Amino acid sequence: MKKLLHEAVLERPLLGDGAMGTQLMIAGLEQGNCGELWNLTHPERVLAIQRRYADAGSDCIITNTFGGSRIMLNRHGESEHVAEINKASVEIARQAFNGKEGYVLGDIGPFGGLLEPFGDFTVAQVQKAFEEQAAALVAGGADAIIVETQTSLEELAIAIEAAQKAGAKCIVGSMAYDVTLDGSTFRTMMGIEPERAAEFMEEHGAHIVALNCGTGMDMPHALLAVERYKSATQLPVMVQPNAGKPRLVNMKIVYDETPEQMVTGVLPLLEAGVNIIGACCGSTPQHIRAFRAVMDAFLQAKGVEPLGAQRESQTL
Repeated sequence: MKKLLHEAVLERPLLGDGAMGTQLMIAGLEQGNCGELWNLTHPERVLAIQRRYADAGSDCIITNTFGGSRIMLNRHGESEHVAEINKASVEIARQAFNGKEGYVLGDIGPFGGLLEPFGDFTVAQVQKAFEEQAAALVAGGADAIIVETQTSLEELAIAIEAAQKAGAKCIVGSMAYDVTLDGSTFRTMMGIEPERAAEFMEEHGAHIVALNCGTGMDMPHALLAVERYKSATQLPVMVQPNAGKPRLVNMKIVYDETPEQMVTGVLPLLEAGVNIIGACCGSTPQHIRAFRAVMDAFLQAKGVEPLGAQRESQTL
């Protein structure tokens, strides 16, 4: 029987996947269109992206549902397809592993607005949207729910509670931090420090604390975040830094860190005790393949088999 994600990462670090949004655009998604709808209209394209990550060595694949809540889908006129989009996303991610063992993380991104009194959305509206999405992801068979790119503790708490209500076996809370202008520290847009976020997630029942995206959150800053998380909690830690900084080239956003550059940060993260390493904006299957090589060498030196080796032995 497959171990729960937060139990498996205590035995060996696992490798996550990379960016989805930029890969969807490479595959033909037009700027501003609904990438989540592709789970229904172009599932073969979503599968092709996620299979490339699985083939590159990802142990964990995040579903294509970052904007899969009713509130987000309503902006594209697709809110009636919430359940179908989210359930299909889990099936596609599972297919990407091609029968091998791997973990599918159901993705819940921000609802894309502000709560009252600063915005137009009530807690009840957001709660209902997250509960609906989480229920569909769990019903689809997700191994875990990842609540990602969060900047406020209030929204994070609503999403964690929704995942708990849906019966999620594992909940990952992932914050988006921005490096300050002077480079001295980093915090979320709402001013939340990593230590406070880690304590909050543990208090509210998350199983893994994480970070993804954010301005200036590269591999060295991810390492600092791991150290700060570990000073505040005993929970496993996941990181998904960006592939460098975005630049505008020929009216397109590109990220400036190559796999060869980004991979230099993997070994320090492993030595610091990170439990899951993935990548965020601008990263590709080539980045993940480079990560896999370093992770495998690290595990071999420790005398620990990668999850991939377990897959092969189980197949044989």
